Amino acid sequence: MSDSCLVEILKESRPVFSGAVVKLSVDTVELPNGKQATREVVRHCGAVCVLAVNADDKVVLVKQFRHPVGDVLLEIPAGKMDMDGESPEQCAYRELAEETPYTAQSMRLIQKFYTAPGFCDELMYLYEAMGITENSELETDEDEFVQTVLLSRQEVRQAIQDRSIQDAKTLIALQNWLLN
Repeated sequence: MSDSCLVEILKESRPVFSGAVVKLSVDTVELPNGKQATREVVRHCGAVCVLAVNADDKVVLVKQFRHPVGDVLLEIPAGKMDMDGESPEQCAYRELAEETPYTAQSMRLIQKFYTAPGFCDELMYLYEAMGITENSELETDEDEFVQTVLLSRQEVRQAIQDRSIQDAKTLIALQNWLLN
């Protein structure tokens, strides 16, 4: 069976909302069997996340309140690509320096993945920061409040085991780190 027998064909897209972070449309698609269906789609500009490990083999995480889930989450540094013409790699350098006291000498793309492909087109790029140094002079965005947390491999294993880390991008990055 080829993939072409799974493809839905876009027939109409009706914009519903356009905000600073996302756009929402209601799309009509033709299914492989010829019938039509409705899809609610969140359009997102894309984002990056950064796995940064210091010279003491501790991973750099941030704690921040996430309004949609109503809780403080422990995450790797991350953010949306919101500057005109900014590449994912440039965004990774910026987000690491804005959210933590660290900068990186280089970045290596580990993976890219869709965060919630059932309803959203957000593509996230996971980078590994190489040669990090505690020398950032950048400030967080004015509406962003974060605390830097450093965890060892054992502390990360414990945090995953006791479900202290619930963020998907962070779990993907940390599993990658623990396996290498």
